[in-house]
Amino acid sequence: MEKRLPLAFFLSAIVLAVWMGFFAPERPVPPVDGPDAAAAGSANAGVETVSGAPASANPQAAPTLAAVEPPAVPEALIGAEVFESDSFVVGRAGESGYFRASFSNRGGTLDALLFGGYFVRVGLTDAERELAENWLPLVAAIEPVNAAPTGSFRLTNAYPSSRDLAPRGLDTVLWRMERIVGEDGAPLGMLFTYGPGNGLVFTKRITFEPGTWHVRFELGIANEGSDATGTTTLGLIPASCVPPELGDNFYTEPRAVVVEAGADEAEWKAAPGLSEADAFQLATTIACAGVHNKYFALLMREDDGTSGTMVGARYAPIEETGTLLPDGTLLKRDLIENEIQLKLRVPESGRANTWNYTVYAGPKSPDAFVQDFAPHQFVLDSDLGGFCGISFTSIGHGLLWVLRKLHAVTMNWGVSIILLTLFVRLALFPINRRSQTAMARYQKKMKRVQPRLDEIKKKYEDDPKKLREAQAKIMQEEGAFPPLGGCLPMFLQLPVFFGLFSMLRTSFDLRHQPFYAWITDLSRPDRLLEIDLTLPLLGNIQYFNLLPILMVIMWIVQQKGMPQPTDEQAKRMQKMMTFMPIVFGFMLYNYAAGLSLYMLTTSTLGIFEQQVIKKVWPIDDNERDKPTKKKGCGPFSGFMEQLAEKQKEQMKRAEAMRSEQKRQSGKKKKRR
Repeated sequence: MEKRLPLAFFLSAIVLAVWMGFFAPERPVPPVDGPDAAAAGSANAGVETVSGAPASANPQAAPTLAAVEPPAVPEALIGAEVFESDSFVVGRAGESGYFRASFSNRGGTLDALLFGGYFVRVGLTDAERELAENWLPLVAAIEPVNAAPTGSFRLTNAYPSSRDLAPRGLDTVLWRMERIVGEDGAPLGMLFTYGPGNGLVFTKRITFEPGTWHVRFELGIANEGSDATGTTTLGLIPASCVPPELGDNFYTEPRAVVVEAGADEAEWKAAPGLSEADAFQLATTIACAGVHNKYFALLMREDDGTSGTMVGARYAPIEETGTLLPDGTLLKRDLIENEIQLKLRVPESGRANTWNYTVYAGPKSPDAFVQDFAPHQFVLDSDLGGFCGISFTSIGHGLLWVLRKLHAVTMNWGVSIILLTLFVRLALFPINRRSQTAMARYQKKMKRVQPRLDEIKKKYEDDPKKLREAQAKIMQEEGAFPPLGGCLPMFLQLPVFFGLFSMLRTSFDLRHQPFYAWITDLSRPDRLLEIDLTLPLLGNIQYFNLLPILMVIMWIVQQKGMPQPTDEQAKRMQKMMTFMPIVFGFMLYNYAAGLSLYMLTTSTLGIFEQQVIKKVWPIDDNERDKPTKKKGCGPFSGFMEQLAEKQKEQMKRAEAMRSEQKRQSGKKKKRR
């Protein structure tokens, strides 16, 4: 039992982790009814819904936009006559904020944003790193289905209070586009201007801050003679078309995320499996919102003086036409966009209002997640996940801290993972050893007691009640109670396992980091050989991954090294467990190399303990004197002793009652 139970817990933990990866829980959006908007506290009071869309306590954003026939163009319109696009590089190589940005004047949007310091694959030469086609996209340029508008920093006015502000819309018209340059003449961003001809002028100013991951966004409304005043609702899409970075089955991406003001957790919705748009259910205003994938994020927050304008949010899937690969495969990605509802005040005639926002566009690394986004650190912490309502964030951060310290010494993340696994096992070894000793003594005692149990089993074969009583009496006499405290180490290991699993699964530090030989990226499967095979049940397999195969072999070897049980039920359980490594081998075939390395190291250390440590230092399974007086171990020992004493007292009372009943029955017979 002592050796089978840890394996059972270990494999169960893997099942739970895989389940969490495939079926990560999401907060459901409750249904809403009613044709009109309802207030949800002072923060959401007065926020509008789109005509015809379901209303809720939170404002609904615009529905999927469709092409409409624009009205006549007024003479005073400010914009552009032809479609234009512009691209340029900002920042310096080797520094934060090194991007290639692409803009278009249709809707006045950022269509693509490529990292100059992160790449789509490993092993590139210096010349290949200079090519923008190898730069990693944070925002991708796509071909949408039905020519639906896309693009980041897109502005919409499909709400009752804002529809008349720009009759032709704001997301499909052509804006005037002008570069923003620095003192040295280098481009820093883009200024978009649009006036629908009614006296209002809308401006969007997007500027990059070289040396940081910050993008500044300024939204302005100037009133040059319009009668429109008061509060209005506009929709802003800060992040559109953020592609999945890996397409990892153990992490759903990309995700639209919203953080409420004063909240200590993030609401999110993932693109995979999303079929229709809906709104986040919020109780207050928004502190931070955007879209992120496994390793990168584009998140927007309000600057000082602009607080309280982000009052609602919705998410919507984006459908792209897809890319036809040379083999005829149509590549289509799961994409999502997050629209934020802005509650703004239109200025009086002759005045202008501006609202300022800061966007974080960079890696999901705690070091890079700069100070003014630190209050929303749990956006990244949410990746560490939890189980049964228990968060393992602290454990994950602690293990990541140790992993980084080890990397500072070894300069190899793979070696650091091996050492971290070893240290975790060494830290738990004293507790495991005590548990193993307690279980070994219990098993030895059960072997000694088993003949007596078999004997009474035959004796009371037809009387289950007496059988249970006799078995309990023998167990009390021998003190043969399972050491519940012996199971404690396995429960202690589960949080460590989940914390380590989540940390390795999502740590940005492992991205594109090599280990040894063919393992060039610990965040992906090891990909020893390209095979491109189609197999029954498994489908297409592009690469032969060696680490999962080695992992299964080590599991089987570890299982074979366990002692054969004598109990029939235990034998059946062990036969069932024989097939589990193979099943898990299929399930975890596309495991990231860093995770596979951790699992492989754990199994290897388990085999070393079986074959070496326990032979050099055998477990003392000798029973102590006076087993009935034996003190238990662990936090449950006192409870078990009290329980045993109560059982003894109950047995004595029951025996006394039976004796009294026999005595009274004998007296009655004599009287007769």
